[in-house]
Amino acid sequence: MNIAVVGTGYVGLVTGTCLAETGNDVVCVDIDQEKVHKMKNGIIPIYEPHLDNLFERNIKQNRLRFTTELKDAVEHASVIFLALPTPPGEDGSADLQYILKVADDLGKMLKEYAIVIDKSTVPVGTADKVRAGISANYDGEFDVVSNPEFLREGFAVDDFMKPDRVVIGTESKRAQETLEDLFKPFVRQGNPILFMDEKSAEMTKYAANAFLATKISFMNEIANLCEIVGADVDKVRIGIGSDTRIGNRFLFPGIGYGGSCFPKDVQAILKTAKDHNYNLQILDSVMKVNETQKTILLPAILDYYGKDIKGKHFAMWGLAFKPDTDDIREAPSLYIIEELVKAGATVKAFDPEAMSNVQGQIGNKIEYANDQYDALDDADALIICTEWSVFRTPDFNVLSNKLKNKTIFDGRNLYATNKMKERGYYYKSIGRQTVNP
Repeated sequence: MNIAVVGTGYVGLVTGTCLAETGNDVVCVDIDQEKVHKMKNGIIPIYEPHLDNLFERNIKQNRLRFTTELKDAVEHASVIFLALPTPPGEDGSADLQYILKVADDLGKMLKEYAIVIDKSTVPVGTADKVRAGISANYDGEFDVVSNPEFLREGFAVDDFMKPDRVVIGTESKRAQETLEDLFKPFVRQGNPILFMDEKSAEMTKYAANAFLATKISFMNEIANLCEIVGADVDKVRIGIGSDTRIGNRFLFPGIGYGGSCFPKDVQAILKTAKDHNYNLQILDSVMKVNETQKTILLPAILDYYGKDIKGKHFAMWGLAFKPDTDDIREAPSLYIIEELVKAGATVKAFDPEAMSNVQGQIGNKIEYANDQYDALDDADALIICTEWSVFRTPDFNVLSNKLKNKTIFDGRNLYATNKMKERGYYYKSIGRQTVNP
């Protein structure tokens, strides 16, 4: 099929590349001229494991192309994916200006039947707005479909190529048949393609992310209580996760969720409920818990140093909101850094992929290390914010020699408390008893 993908962020670039990998002719369009120039020359603009090989192969075989001109992308396309940003407004609502602007433009460009697909995460009712935007300038046949993405950063290629399910919101028989053919190569193992109406598909995406955010915040609340009563959250997590009704995923306690999806989507579904005079009490609490959890280590740090950290120097491992991505949107590390610097402390950080993004956002408020051990030089303590695999089995002899004190504040529970006690560390983690040798 001839396919256009409008927008080349995480969702758009993964979508376009993976669809090209199954033999489709894909043109991706973006208004960022420098970004498009780099992609045309084989330079991938994001870090996402395994994407680079598919990206290079499909460019080389001319199945994946890039342009800054929307008309060039959609001229011969029978399927048009909208993978545009929907950033949260001040009131939490999803900003649809980019999607609706493209809908308006498409209405002036379409000459024959096409399927326009909302791939972005959008509020319930967006398909109707896109349909109205196109219809204002085009009276020919077309369909607007909701096909929400369920891509995890760090696993996005695997999630697209082998999805748990494909959700397609449309009541058009013509669109159903076309999209069933398009997505069949990705569900050969028998996972379902679920057809439903557009509004239900839009709600499915928000409900899924809101539920996962709820599991995370619930487990963080339980972890905080475990510390108070003397229980071990790791044992509790295993105990409840073995119940098949609950499952063992998204039960790892830590310093809160971040990224481009969960914070934004919880806010957006809350705003949708508010617009319809309904109070989503659980999700309101989920968001509040997460805001507190992002800086849950700070009281422990302040208590350890007698409420005064002015002049203290901290090493930080991890800046991205999660491992295997360079995404720093709503990353807990940034909130912790802000409070540490405000209190007069200094920070030297290392992250395998996200340091340039952090430097682009906060500049030289902190130092940036060449590697994880370089970050430790003359540090009073180590703070762990992201559970990159490279941090899981460090050389503790190097840590002991480089740190001024054997002190670690671990926001991701990377190490066993009994082992840290044997090594003679002060070790504060989440939901477990603090090791104080």
